[in-house]
Amino acid sequence: MADWEQGSQDRPVEAKSANPKKRFDGRPSPSSEVTRRPLSTARPSRIINQVPDDILNDSLLNVAISQLPSNYNFEIHKSIWQLRKHGSTRVALQFPEGLLMFACAISDILESFANVETLVMGDVTYGACCVDDYTARALGCDFMIHYGHSCLVPVDITPIKIMYVFVDIGIDVSHFVETLQKNFQKGKRMALVATIQFVAALQTARQHLASDYVVTIPQSKPLSPGEILGCTAPKLKDSDLLIYLGDGRFHLEAIMIANPALPAYRYDPYAKVLSRERYEHVDMKAERKNAIERAKGAKRFGIILGTLGRQGSPKVLDHLITEMTKRSIPYTTILLSEILPAKLSLFESAIDAWVQVACPRLSIDWGYAFSRPLLTPYEMAVVLQETDWKQDDYPMDFYARDSLGPWTPNHVDPNKQGSRK
Repeated sequence: MADWEQGSQDRPVEAKSANPKKRFDGRPSPSSEVTRRPLSTARPSRIINQVPDDILNDSLLNVAISQLPSNYNFEIHKSIWQLRKHGSTRVALQFPEGLLMFACAISDILESFANVETLVMGDVTYGACCVDDYTARALGCDFMIHYGHSCLVPVDITPIKIMYVFVDIGIDVSHFVETLQKNFQKGKRMALVATIQFVAALQTARQHLASDYVVTIPQSKPLSPGEILGCTAPKLKDSDLLIYLGDGRFHLEAIMIANPALPAYRYDPYAKVLSRERYEHVDMKAERKNAIERAKGAKRFGIILGTLGRQGSPKVLDHLITEMTKRSIPYTTILLSEILPAKLSLFESAIDAWVQVACPRLSIDWGYAFSRPLLTPYEMAVVLQETDWKQDDYPMDFYARDSLGPWTPNHVDPNKQGSRK
């Protein structure tokens, strides 16, 4: 969580960067001021459909569920119903780091009330791209529950049954709304975005803000309306300002990169603080352009396919190999679950530049730490002259269907008949 300076009650804080900086987060460090409003208890509701009454009204089950935070929706009733319906016997549970503290309690509940064996997958889970269904299958699981992320990997392509639990988090929506009303003039065109845990709260907030502001909840398909990822965020049109609902900056930085001219604010639902957020676009783009120029002189490339869950896209890998083969560019393909400077340094005598098919933010945030250029697929497309360098609009469209080109996993050619909407 960022540090805050107490100050006026009428203006948002200026977020401060951590020092020393561990990754390039594009954040300067000005002074800051705080905005707070009186508390209330509004929270978005979530309707559970089709779950039988005998599960919903199981008193022992409900007592067990009461041990979990009441404002976190782990969808326990639905999970038990799904496990019973599919006759599951061994279930893999996958959590991001921030939810692992609840893993043992949820495991006990599912084992007791669904009569299954559970395996908690403890490897790091950075995002929705890290769904580890193949490992779950290899461990003999017939069902997997992935917590805290949206269904970036469709359930109809996984080798075992999978259920995504977004973990909606109930927040003080009234405080969020009142804070925005206190700080922004009526009539402003306001874009609201969040991580998947808070998208329901965005919809509730829009209803209350619509009478005073022009409110949009943008969408970058296949993501949900208002949802952004650290690598995927929409370009915004006809907006005066951007409001991000969530803690941390990682996801927010994606939409800031995609919209460099748009003022960005973050409302932390836990600290109940509104902060003005900034990003050093010039420094980031200079670093990335320099990496591209250095890579143009490479004699041999290393192509890294990420193996952490579903991070690595074979489709993107195939595209890179095809384009490099056309141009007679030598390359070596390497599979890695974690891309670390020390690991890549072992290849320095043979590899002059890297392109990684794992997480674009690894190159953007950490590229400076590697001794050889570490490019994203988009940046490699610039090297291959498939596309131009976007000095003003660095693309954050990695999982978007309307991405710039076939160097992204979900790209749909707009000229193709029957393209997905």
